Amino acid sequence: MRIVYLNPCGELGGAETSLREVLAGVRSAEPSWELSLVLGEDGPLAGIARELGVEVIVAPFPRQLSRLGDAGGGAFAQMRSLLRAAPGTAKYARGLARLLGKLQPHVVHTNGFKMHLLGASSTPREAALVWHIHDYVSARRVVSRLLRLVSSKCRAAIANSHSVAADLKSLMPRLDVVPIYNAVDFERFSPDGARLDLDALAGLPPAAAGAIRVGLVGTFARWKGHKVFLQALARLSGPDSIRGYIIGGPIYQTAGSQWSMTELREEAARLGLTGHVGFTGFVADTAAAMRSLDIVVHASTKPEPFGMVIVEGMASGKAVLAASAGGASELFTDGVDALGHVPGDAAMLSERIALLASDDELRRRLGREGRRTAQRVYHRRRLVGELLGLYARFFDGGLRSPAETASANAVVGD
Repeated sequence: MRIVYLNPCGELGGAETSLREVLAGVRSAEPSWELSLVLGEDGPLAGIARELGVEVIVAPFPRQLSRLGDAGGGAFAQMRSLLRAAPGTAKYARGLARLLGKLQPHVVHTNGFKMHLLGASSTPREAALVWHIHDYVSARRVVSRLLRLVSSKCRAAIANSHSVAADLKSLMPRLDVVPIYNAVDFERFSPDGARLDLDALAGLPPAAAGAIRVGLVGTFARWKGHKVFLQALARLSGPDSIRGYIIGGPIYQTAGSQWSMTELREEAARLGLTGHVGFTGFVADTAAAMRSLDIVVHASTKPEPFGMVIVEGMASGKAVLAASAGGASELFTDGVDALGHVPGDAAMLSERIALLASDDELRRRLGREGRRTAQRVYHRRRLVGELLGLYARFFDGGLRSPAETASANAVVGD
């Protein structure tokens, strides 16, 4: 069987982390299958996929397509951006269709809205197009309309939570939607292993002896709650006993979709947190970063479709504070294996941080139970079993063999 995965970004955001586990799981379960990954830009994901034995084709997006977004701005501005990107996007789609024609996949598995749309216009008629939906489609005014227009091209859609599945079905009731939770790599995310000197990475002097380290790990997307986290830290008394960390950096090219490091540093200074909050920038080994924390914070201000940082923190045996809304609320039981808080409520988040910082036994219990939950529910074997069951709908031994792909490495934009 031959599967081609399409992903717009080479950096490791939440959707890419999920895709990494998909690639690793499918490769391990079916070593004879031919797997290819087409990326709209180069990045760490390319190297990871190659190490797994996946053929990687970097086909750079045209600039206007790379910067095209649907997360903000008025309808007129979005339409103007679409029109500007249209010529380059059409050319890219034609090149992608030629590439997929050479690869002759049985399944085209797309990640990200841009690749869902491109896949709908470029997937060969004989192949099954599978969308992997990681976000609430109804929240994207333009994309939701475009996806509805091409939904007949999609054979099935994977949703990363029941919440996302319900949202998608409300828009496209005839679409076959299959909820499949993401998986976490338990070899990487575990209580045992290397740790990082977060203070050195952030350019800060060592924290006071016995200080509780509290960190928000994630991209700089504006809805990930960085400013709420900073506001919560500013409400705490005795700042020397708690040190905060913002771990990560901007990864997207879409204008207006993320904070800059300068903006967040300025916010920390405005709140009087200079020297009490460390900004590490991008960290390749997020597992080691989590092991260096006492409390892992998830602070998204909008309902989270899934929330990889939640299950990664649980798998790492850390006390996790999670914004309880959307798909994120499906991942844990409040007070049992993590603590929830109301999204955007800095006062409540501050109170929960203070509670965990003052109660060593509660942190240990949540970390222990969180690890157990992660191992029971978010294991790669479960993900792969459900995924292979879906792929099996579209493949049997009687289908044509994939063509030779030596010429498939041509740049799509040519």
